Order: sequence, then structure tokens, then C-alpha cells
Amino acid sequence: MSDIGIGLIGTGFMGKCHALAYGAVKAVFGDVPTPRLELLCDTPSGKASAMADQFGFARSTDDWRALVTDPAIDVVCITTPNKLHATIAIAALEAGKHVHCEKPMALTLDEARAMTEAAEKSGRRTIVGYNYIRNPAYQHARRLIGEGAIGRLIHFRGFVDEDYQADPDLPWTWRATKAEAGLGALGDMGCHMLSMAIGLMGPISSVIGDIRTVHETRPSPESGERRPVENDDIASAILTFADGQQGLFSTSRSAWGRKNSMIFEVHGTQGMIRFDQERMNELHLFQNNGPAAEQGFRTILTGPSHPPYGNFTLAPGHQLGFNDLKTIEAAEFLRAIAAGTEAWPSFREALAIEEVIHAIAASNGRRIDL
Repeated sequence: MSDIGIGLIGTGFMGKCHALAYGAVKAVFGDVPTPRLELLCDTPSGKASAMADQFGFARSTDDWRALVTDPAIDVVCITTPNKLHATIAIAALEAGKHVHCEKPMALTLDEARAMTEAAEKSGRRTIVGYNYIRNPAYQHARRLIGEGAIGRLIHFRGFVDEDYQADPDLPWTWRATKAEAGLGALGDMGCHMLSMAIGLMGPISSVIGDIRTVHETRPSPESGERRPVENDDIASAILTFADGQQGLFSTSRSAWGRKNSMIFEVHGTQGMIRFDQERMNELHLFQNNGPAAEQGFRTILTGPSHPPYGNFTLAPGHQLGFNDLKTIEAAEFLRAIAAGTEAWPSFREALAIEEVIHAIAASNGRRIDL
């Protein structure tokens, strides 16, 4: 397969991220099929046309159904509000398209399961947009753990904090409703940390969770009347991994001062690894060896020795950014399509993350086995 037609639905924050990724991926990674930016969908039609011109797509439409059935489209990228993910993904798979869907997969577990069944029935490739796991620093942490650099794993801690909902007087939006957004901080941010935790520690076997809505109402942008917030501002959980290790997890969208703070620590019998997404080109490693007076954390600055950093720049310290992670994700998906193999996480694998976040939401202090 020499080229692959791309159809993009949605032109917001993540829509632009997908457009940049598929527009750059061939230049960054020469070993992938050439993406054709074929068709962009948004509403109204005037906006779709303008954004298609800006993003470099050949055509535009205001009808997602027309996009998923268009014969020139091989890959459907879904960057819409969460409530549309399942409907569009299933229709695209039934039309024989590969699907690149942003997280979370769907509003409910039943929808996520239906998406997974549709994917397996179709035989098409799927991927869910957990782009933070593409970071060369994160992948280096996985390699270090695999090589035994910190010994046997004994504990995980993961925290995801932002302040985009910290102000109680910020206007009410669709993100406050279960019918439009589903889960709150858990579905929007916490699922990213759980994708990292599973990649580092293995499957999660049980959770004990607690969720809280901090700001129970927000002012309507039209009337100023305060409307209810239906989903979680803060969620926390004790995790148990399949190999028996314990983990701690917490996420908040009401944490003043935090912009994209995704911090994990992996503790082992011989050291530990620490990472913070706000300093995404650094990894911190402590190893319990050598003279005690000389021990301390070592900061590893990513560079060409941490693939695929070198595909973007050959100079250490010049650093990668958020959009670059989506370009790496796009490359892995295109390779999977060309080879007829599964990308990670496919719908089946992302379903396991959905099961964890919904178990945390349902727990209310009870242990739930997965």
C-alpha cells in the first residue's frame, strides 16, 4: 500500500493535532505509506471548507456519514465530542475503514464493547489516541524497567492534574454532562495515566476508587443561571496490578497551577523512575548502587539515542512537543495498516482502560475486580 486516504472528522484542538500529524508523518518517518489528506468534516459547511484549506485537505463536507462511506478514504480519524465516537466508529468500520479514534473510546462501557466487536468483525485496524505513551522518555522508562535497572517492581504512583476547571465561575459546557462527555476528569485526563501505568506495570486486576464533583454548578454562558455539573472533577483510586503490586492514582481538573502535570513514579527493589509531562523531555532515574555519599537522582535528557527522537531532530536538548507525539502515533498506525498487524492500543486493548476508569467511577470505596 503506497498511499492511504485520510478522512478527519472534527477540527478542534485534537482535530488540528491529527491534521498536523498526518501532514508531517511522511517527512519525519520515511518508511510509512504516504497519507493523502483527502476529506475533512465539520459543521457548518463554511467552517469545514475553511479548515480544509488551512489543514491542507483536498475536500470538505459537513456530513460525517458521507465521509465514512467515501471510496477515497482508508482511515477515518475521529476527534469529535465523546458522544459521537461510538456511532461514527462503528459506521466507519462497517464501511470497511480503519479507525483512529481519540480517547476516551465512548461514553459507556457498552458502547466501547460494541466498538470492539465491530472492529473485530470488520478485520480493519484500529487505534485509540493515547499519544503520551509515544514519548521517547516514556519508552525509555519501559526499556529501563525491562532491563531490570530498578530491580523488581513493587509500587506505582500516578497523578494527572490540570486547572482548566479550577475556577468555579467558568461557564458551563458540554463537558459537564454525562450525555455529552461521559466521565469527567477520569475520561478526559485520568485515562492517559492509566494507559501509562498498564504499559509500565502490566494489567490492572482491581480498583478501589472514589470520585468527587468539586464545583457542583456552573453558570450558563447564555443566561448566567447556574447549571449542574454531572461528572467528576477529582478521581482517586488504589490499584492492584495483575502481578500483585499496588498502585496509587489520582486525577483532578481543578488543581490550580497545574497545566498538564502527568507525573508517574515506578518504585523497584533497586531504585525508581520518575517522569512529569510538563518537562516531557526529561526522565529521572535513581539507582541504589555505588557509594551512598554519591547516590542521587540522575536526569536523563532525551535525544537521538532515545528513538524516535532522532527522526525529528539530530540535536540533543532541542526537545520534542505534544504534537510530535501524535506524529509518532500516526506513524505506528500507518505501519500497522501496511503490515496488517495490530497497533497499540487497538480497540480491544483500549477497552481494558475503559473498564478500569468505569470501575473507578462505580467503586464508591468498594473493591472492584476486573
